[in-house]
Amino acid sequence: MITLGIDPGTAICGFGVVELRGGSVRLVDAGCIRTPPELGDAERLQQLHAALRSIVAAHRPGRIGIERLFFQRNVQTAMAVGQARGIALLAAAEAQVPIDEPTPNEVKQTVCGNGSADKSQVAAMVERLLGVSLTGVADDATDALAIAIGCAYRAAAEPRAVVG
Repeated sequence: MITLGIDPGTAICGFGVVELRGGSVRLVDAGCIRTPPELGDAERLQQLHAALRSIVAAHRPGRIGIERLFFQRNVQTAMAVGQARGIALLAAAEAQVPIDEPTPNEVKQTVCGNGSADKSQVAAMVERLLGVSLTGVADDATDALAIAIGCAYRAAAEPRAVVG
């Protein structure tokens, strides 16, 4: 199964695409969508929406994980992340792809076995699980890969309906 993980943000939105097959995950794609700061909010969100739709169309994920805003000290940052999250939810809904909305702690728990893991622990575990080096990869993309991996594992663990 192909899963897409999204670490929402208006200025920088991380995405990660993985494939789970036979109990192991492999990296398909990862990166960041960056919107120009000189644009207004509406234009930035429009660019984000177009980029996410393009990623969904290119990879055709069976599931999309969009990190849930858990807590944010800065109200302006929380608003921007909330707007980006809404755009990501819209892009997933338009594609009619099932959505997971894990909190950061749930992602850390799934990937590292510790909901309090720090960024370096998460990055190290993502590298180990994917068998790649993420040196030079933006934190937002690494976080999105962790979301995608957690989403893939949760989907694989769900009971399947028996037809008969």
